[in-house]
Amino acid sequence: MRYRYETRGIVLSRAPLGEAHALVTLITPGLGLVRARAQSVRRPGAKLAAALATFAESSLVLVRGKEGWRIAGAVLEENWFIRIERTLARRTAARVSGLLQRLMAGEVHDPALFSIVASFFEALSTLPEDAYEVAEALAALRVLAALGLDAGDIPGDMSEFTPSVLSDIRAVRADYITRINRGITASGL
Repeated sequence: MRYRYETRGIVLSRAPLGEAHALVTLITPGLGLVRARAQSVRRPGAKLAAALATFAESSLVLVRGKEGWRIAGAVLEENWFIRIERTLARRTAARVSGLLQRLMAGEVHDPALFSIVASFFEALSTLPEDAYEVAEALAALRVLAALGLDAGDIPGDMSEFTPSVLSDIRAVRADYITRINRGITASGL
C-alpha cells in the first residue's frame, strides 16, 4: 500500500504527457518542488482539470510510486491566474515560476519557497503595474536566498511584498539585479 500525502500546492507549470495525461510541477509547503503525473486531466470534462491549471492553488493528495509522484486528488482553493488579471502581471508570475523551476533540478524541501510564491502571487493581484518589476526582483532574490545562492540582506520578511519594502528595493534596484545575476551565475545556469 502506498502512503498518501495531503498537502496544499501551487501549480507552476503543466506539460502534456501522452494523449490525455499531464506532468504537473507543483510547489508545496512540506514537500517542496514536486513533479507529478496527473492522469486523464486533459480529457474533456476531467474532474481535476480546474484544480491543476497553471497558477492554481489547490489542496492535493499525492502518492509516491516507483515511477515518481502521482496526483490522486485535487480541490481548487484559489485560482491565481484569474486573480492576477493583467497580462503583464501574468508574465511576471511566469518568469519567477520559470526561474524557480530552472534553479531546482530535483526535489528541494524548503517550506519558505511556497510562502514566497504564494505571497508574490497575492501581491501581483493587488499591486499597480509600475511595481511589478520591483516585486519580481524581490521574489527572485528571495528564491535565490532560500536556495543558498545569495547571502546578502533582504528587507522585510521572506513573504512580505508591502509598498514600503518595495520602495526600499526600488531605491537600490540596480544592486539587487546585480545580486540576482550573481546568484544565477553561481547556480551554473
